[in-house]
Amino acid sequence: MNIVTNLDDWLAIRKTLSTVSIGFVHTMGNLHEGHMSLCQQSKQMNDVTVVAIFVNPAQFNDANDFDLYPRTVNQDIALLSQHDIDYLLLFDANALYPDDYQVQINETETSAVLEGECRPGHFTGMLTIVLKFLNIVQPTRSYYGEKDYQQLLLIQKMVKALFLPVEIIACPTIRAEDSLALSSRNSRLSPDQRKLAAQLPVLLQGVANPEHITLTLQQLGFKVDYVTDKWQRRLAAVWLDGVRLIDNISLER
Repeated sequence: MNIVTNLDDWLAIRKTLSTVSIGFVHTMGNLHEGHMSLCQQSKQMNDVTVVAIFVNPAQFNDANDFDLYPRTVNQDIALLSQHDIDYLLLFDANALYPDDYQVQINETETSAVLEGECRPGHFTGMLTIVLKFLNIVQPTRSYYGEKDYQQLLLIQKMVKALFLPVEIIACPTIRAEDSLALSSRNSRLSPDQRKLAAQLPVLLQGVANPEHITLTLQQLGFKVDYVTDKWQRRLAAVWLDGVRLIDNISLER
């Protein structure tokens, strides 16, 4: 695996890849099997797979959440090497924000609800960095998990609105044996919290309506940001102490 830490070096490498198909997986690190499922799809569909790890400060509306976000770069490198990834991009914030984040990508409708309402500025930061990486990598296809469903919708919308020459591939949510959606934040749960967190997907997949699910979650000790049916999905965001979890399931049955 080629590890590239200098943006200019990558741009020179990219010029040598003009005749191959490129798959791109954009991550914030602390990789797990959910990320690796995206990489596997990319490897099956493309000649070259590129992974980026960058904990993007612009999409954290809570400085404490940014500071606590798990960073395991050596472990991530080993995992990506085992999966025969071709390129890993490790750029710093100064390279990616030479304008000091003065130029931003803002969407005004889909981003205004749910995660956008709970995390002001989050989606502007997310779309800005995704657009930067899509321009830097110029992939044939880029892969995103359905767990972050609102994020997926926004990336699809941005790509269509800005006529970007990339195919966005939606990949199913990968779950642990207890049905909890895989997330880097899961590592911050205590064993007791983890057992309780596993109730979230069970409740979402049940027959109760969002209001009843919300009440049940609160009785179990969750703080609930939202449980709602939208975009043919049932979406939820909850807190266990200081750990925020999101999940969603399809309502197309």
